[in-house]
Amino acid sequence: MDGVIDMQTIPLRTAIAIGGTAVALVVALYFWFLRSYASPSHHSNHLPPVPEVPGVPVLGNLLQLKEKKPYMTFTKWAEMYGPIYSIRTGATSMVVVSSNEIAKEVLVTRFPSISTRKLSYALKVLTEDKSMVAMSDYNDYHKTVKRHILTAVLGPNAQKKFRAHRDTMMENVSNELHAFFEKNPNQEVNLRKIFQSQLFGLAMKQALGKDVESIYVKDLETTMKREEIFEVLVVDPMMGAIEVDWRDFFPYLKWVPNKSFENIIHRMYTRREAVMKALIQEHKKRIASGEKLNSYIDYLLSEAQTLTDKQFLMSLWEPIIESSDTTMVTTEWAMYELAKNPNLQDRLYEEIQSVCGSEKITEENLSQLPYLYAVFQETLRKHCPVPIMPLRYVHENTVLGGYHVPAGTEVAINIYGCNMDKKLWENPEEWNPERFLSEKESMDLYKTMAFGGGKRVCAGSLQAMVISCIGIGRLVQDFEWKLNDDAEEDVNTLGLTTQKLHPLLALINPRK
Repeated sequence: MDGVIDMQTIPLRTAIAIGGTAVALVVALYFWFLRSYASPSHHSNHLPPVPEVPGVPVLGNLLQLKEKKPYMTFTKWAEMYGPIYSIRTGATSMVVVSSNEIAKEVLVTRFPSISTRKLSYALKVLTEDKSMVAMSDYNDYHKTVKRHILTAVLGPNAQKKFRAHRDTMMENVSNELHAFFEKNPNQEVNLRKIFQSQLFGLAMKQALGKDVESIYVKDLETTMKREEIFEVLVVDPMMGAIEVDWRDFFPYLKWVPNKSFENIIHRMYTRREAVMKALIQEHKKRIASGEKLNSYIDYLLSEAQTLTDKQFLMSLWEPIIESSDTTMVTTEWAMYELAKNPNLQDRLYEEIQSVCGSEKITEENLSQLPYLYAVFQETLRKHCPVPIMPLRYVHENTVLGGYHVPAGTEVAINIYGCNMDKKLWENPEEWNPERFLSEKESMDLYKTMAFGGGKRVCAGSLQAMVISCIGIGRLVQDFEWKLNDDAEEDVNTLGLTTQKLHPLLALINPRK
């Protein structure tokens, strides 16, 4: 969801492979673009245009983004050109914001003129043309499906309903780690493998009432085991969402075939649809047999009759993928930082002991654990799961940071850049939870903008905070975490996301 889920990051990769026909067209359009670059910007309100990062004709700044870490490039440019500047990605003009103050203009003050989405080809296919809360335009459909998911899954009352599932999940994680240590006391554990599997189980229980070990998928004529279901419902769409069709940057060339790319995305779509249909049919059979399960699908079947079959499927799938991924990213980074900083890990353990004693940490304890909350917030700041908010589309002329922004512009809020702003954060490259211990900072869940803001604030922020905080707390309460003595700094990330490229591998020792 906005600001939480990393599939929402809009692709800016610049591996452009243009066929012969397209090259000819680009050359033919070369001088047209030269004229457009040379022409002054005309607008009626006499405000200056947004400062531009120099680029080249036709391609604009695409080649400068080839390192595939656009949020880092955007942050470097912010130091050179200021907190708001304009770039060109092929035929499209994009305004990049790396300032909390201007970001709030986008999210709140100027929201009525910057409230729609413009999706890449991959996201348009994978989101069933904006049929998700996170990717829909702000309209009646968005309000309806967001109300459904808050009422039945992510809102405070729904979270109380699923409390037992969360408690079971954390107990399972702890038990698996204890079992691993007993068999392999001197080996590093892969936290991601255990924690992510349990998160997926929680997501399935919330959406469908129970975890699924295997299912026969009629449309694919195969039986899929749990690992394959996870790949189809979570991993493949996440990878597909950050794939780039070069035609996204040149809309006037959409007629040029790019079959290999289209086949990859449509295969992901088809497989996900087939598995979701199978899960829905399985659940309907349980209902027909008289079995009742407390789940989101039951709510949708009862209260969401206005949704089409495809909208129903997407509404059910959305909390599965979003609950299974971004919370894992935050928890894994927090445990990496704590394992790397034993003094800070000891401080957190002492706080938990002073509050919980010999009892296991519970959700009721969270309000009494300010340092744990600070660890969570600082991890969101330094390792925000979604480093660039899903792009907004300016559908009427507006003003940002005192500059004129014309209709048709895309707006990217560089959350990573905002959280690396030296004017706002002291030594921002350091992971230092203490910066969130002041009363003012500790109360602001949205200061890092990891959950977005304004009317499109992430619906899943409450669940993400609770699961991640309890997860971090329980992992530290039950085990001491250490990196191997020869472990090197490991801050590499996966593609355009901030997920750790390599899973956290750490030595654990059960606490007495």
